[in-house]
Amino acid sequence: MIKFEKLDYPTKGTKIEVKDGKLAIPNDPIIPFIEGDGIGPDIWRAAKMVLDAAVQKAYGGEKHFEWYEIFAGDKGAAKYDGRYMPQDTFDAIEHFIVAIKGPLTTPVGGGFRSLNVTLRQTLDLYACVRPVRYFEGVPSPVKHPEKLNVIIFRENTEDVYAGIEFRQGTEVCEALIKHLNENVMPAVPETANKHIREDSGIGIKPISITASNNIQRKALNWAIAHQLPSVTFMHKGNIMKYTEGAFKDWGYEFVVREFRDYVITEDELWDQAKAEDGVTPIHKEGAFAHLRGGKPAGDPNGRIIVKDRIADSIFQQVLLRPDEYSVIITPNLNGDYISDACAAQVGGLGMAPGANMGDFVGLFEATHGTAPKYTGQDKVNPGSLILSGQMMLEYLGWGEAAALITKGIQETISQKRVTYDLHRQMEGAVKLKCSEYAAAIVENM
Repeated sequence: MIKFEKLDYPTKGTKIEVKDGKLAIPNDPIIPFIEGDGIGPDIWRAAKMVLDAAVQKAYGGEKHFEWYEIFAGDKGAAKYDGRYMPQDTFDAIEHFIVAIKGPLTTPVGGGFRSLNVTLRQTLDLYACVRPVRYFEGVPSPVKHPEKLNVIIFRENTEDVYAGIEFRQGTEVCEALIKHLNENVMPAVPETANKHIREDSGIGIKPISITASNNIQRKALNWAIAHQLPSVTFMHKGNIMKYTEGAFKDWGYEFVVREFRDYVITEDELWDQAKAEDGVTPIHKEGAFAHLRGGKPAGDPNGRIIVKDRIADSIFQQVLLRPDEYSVIITPNLNGDYISDACAAQVGGLGMAPGANMGDFVGLFEATHGTAPKYTGQDKVNPGSLILSGQMMLEYLGWGEAAALITKGIQETISQKRVTYDLHRQMEGAVKLKCSEYAAAIVENM
């Protein structure tokens, strides 16, 4: 049995195990949770109420969670002598395999780096998984938010989030700039005429074949399991050819090599379409809509279409033609941007769930911040954490309970019983507290 520094090992519940390459889920799994900072305790109480009720209603007491509190952020610092992310927390998540957390505070511009990023990198939770879907009745800035139903797989450990930076004016930064200007860039044809200003800060953006293939494998397995029609590599490879461009190139090579029976590339499908129809549209994006009577094309043999889009282009496309995208695979920074941009179309971050996953470990989390000005007010929308809990139920294979949460949320929104963020945008709505909203979801399951 694992030994913790300041945590007692739970006396109830059963540990999730990995057997024969799969999760073995008991009826009483031990699930570590982190309340989070700021609004974290409010939304955690709401989410726990909904999750426990869904499991009870779905399985009549046959299954239940054994919640096990672990600590990070402000509560971590208080319990562990100023350590915001104690080793106990890493050990507990890794040991019990599935966990859930509220938002954690990270200072901007200095101090410790993001606690969320630290968790992802330390536990090698290389996949940030962000499904974005619309609940009917939620206010939206777009005309047809129901057309957006996408799941974003964001690589979690590399890119600029690797945190390899050198502060302007420091000896090491000045030495690095000098070395690059005098020895490295002149030796490379693409950079021979470039020069870094001496008063610069420096950041390094690593993107590896290993990490790229890990996130691509995770996304393709998801697309296959859920019978989704396409995956899209999002990248800025027209400018960053050897990092983001390579991410895309490695992706095509990998999926064709490892998933050949399940996929067809857009270029392969386009070549077939040209041969059949004998026409050439102005540009490839939207080509199949041109050929197939205005509808996004599917593969006649049911294979997953693999395509890629430049990052700035896909920001436009998820607004204009969102139904052409089902799975988006992206490096770290692009994934941060596109996740929030998609969430804005369906009600904002209060309606956006997320998870950080490795090969087996799954850490489910609210995708928004701590909103400290609302601390303890029982006010904010707990939807992100509730829906992240729903993702957790699906990950555990408890689909009946997950479906009840979807039903409860949709019915509650249809009744216009919502928290303040949605209330101020909905005519004739009833404003509920955070806890009241959770109770209404339970009532409507």
